[in-house]
Amino acid sequence: MRILHTSDWHLGRSLYGRKRYDEFSAFLDWLMVIIEQEKINALLVAGDVFDTTTPSHRAQSLYYRFLCQVAASCCRHVVVIAGNHDSPSFLEAPRELLKILNVHVIGAVTESLEDEVLLLSDGQRPEAIVCAVPYLRDKDVRTAMPGETIDDKNRHLLDGIRKHYENVCALAVQKRASLEDTHVPIIAMGHLFTAGGTTMDGDGVRELYVGSLAHIEKSIFPSSIDYLALGHLHVPQKVGDEDHLRYSGSPIPMGFGEANQQKQVIVIEAKPNDLGIKEISVPCFQPLVRIVGARQDIVNRLQQLVEEHSNAWLEIEYTGQEVIGDLRAVVDEILSGSLMEVRRIKNRRMVDRIMQTVVEEEMLDDLNEGEVFVRCLDAHDIPEEQRPILTDCYQEIVQSLHDADKQAE
Repeated sequence: MRILHTSDWHLGRSLYGRKRYDEFSAFLDWLMVIIEQEKINALLVAGDVFDTTTPSHRAQSLYYRFLCQVAASCCRHVVVIAGNHDSPSFLEAPRELLKILNVHVIGAVTESLEDEVLLLSDGQRPEAIVCAVPYLRDKDVRTAMPGETIDDKNRHLLDGIRKHYENVCALAVQKRASLEDTHVPIIAMGHLFTAGGTTMDGDGVRELYVGSLAHIEKSIFPSSIDYLALGHLHVPQKVGDEDHLRYSGSPIPMGFGEANQQKQVIVIEAKPNDLGIKEISVPCFQPLVRIVGARQDIVNRLQQLVEEHSNAWLEIEYTGQEVIGDLRAVVDEILSGSLMEVRRIKNRRMVDRIMQTVVEEEMLDDLNEGEVFVRCLDAHDIPEEQRPILTDCYQEIVQSLHDADKQAE
């Protein structure tokens, strides 16, 4: 059986206000070609299909059009799990209809573990067992107890995640034992943050749980797993240097920090007692270029891009010592008539002069929720000894807002 692992599409995501539907469409068209070329039998999408819990009509159209195309191809099965950006109820709404197309959608944990253990077959014989574990929300795996410390919560959370994978994989092993062919591979899926995982600046990857201890160690995954298809981290990587435990990464750069990163999807060829893993590079559908430096550095780089007839989207950050107020005009003049677009210009020296402040970043768009909260603590002169507990409480509130399924009744 040939399986393709991908994740973190984030359909509908924009970049500093610029819609990216052409990129998403180009990626899905390319992925369809790869499915045919590689003779893929099963497609695994490990979460964050959409960028928000309320995706636009155009984002939905791209998703459902692609699923229809896959259903008419050599690919016999599609397994989609929800990520932390997805609405479980929204993904699962057409679940029964999608089953007709052999598209299996797991949005959230249910009372029955059977819902997460899928036996994939070619119509005559079983080919793989998929443990389709969606993003595990805190409430799915942990019961809140009065008087808990943050360390207690983290420990109980990790125990809950470990037990969930143990139970799901134990059911998969039991199901395999009942088959005539006991060599059927067990493929697990997940959407989580493993310890030591690599992220990039500006990729939008959120901490999933309160506290730094809630990063998952590779030991949490049962040894019965033949391949683990993970989502959430946008950098393609292995977990604990294990070849069979992998993040496929996002297929297009989510921010300028990922501009020079080679994106990929992963093909797994599952044979009896053998597992082949192949990485396939994803083409760059829209170049992103980040330029950092003094005025002349920026000018030189822009002129080089113009000579190359680049169509890149640009992020420019001025870090020179002198204060210059005409940076935007200089950039616009150089780029006049080119296909390039400036998505963002950061001129810290000018901001400091105008605002007369020692704060390095003054634009709200540049701050995340945690940094805004720190500013509030500073503004109200909150003593250092009170900050840890206030920060923990604030993080719990933010997490509950992120985890709330706005589409559910």
